[in-house]
Amino acid sequence: MEDKILKKLFELETLINNQEVLLKQVLNLNEAAKYLDISKSHLYKLTSRKEIPFYCPQGKRLYFKKDELDQ
Repeated sequence: MEDKILKKLFELETLINNQEVLLKQVLNLNEAAKYLDISKSHLYKLTSRKEIPFYCPQGKRLYFKKDELDQ
């Protein structure tokens, strides 16, 4: 019984996290990878090849505009 409850809680948490990503306009690396359903390492490769638009406002963290990812 406890396993079923934990499984349901995990499913609910996943759904909530996915909803949060869908509502945001600017995504960080983790969120963009989830949104595109690709690994973070693949997303890094795409940015290093400049195959995907990204922003690095403070020189470290990568950000992505969701509408640009949809194109």
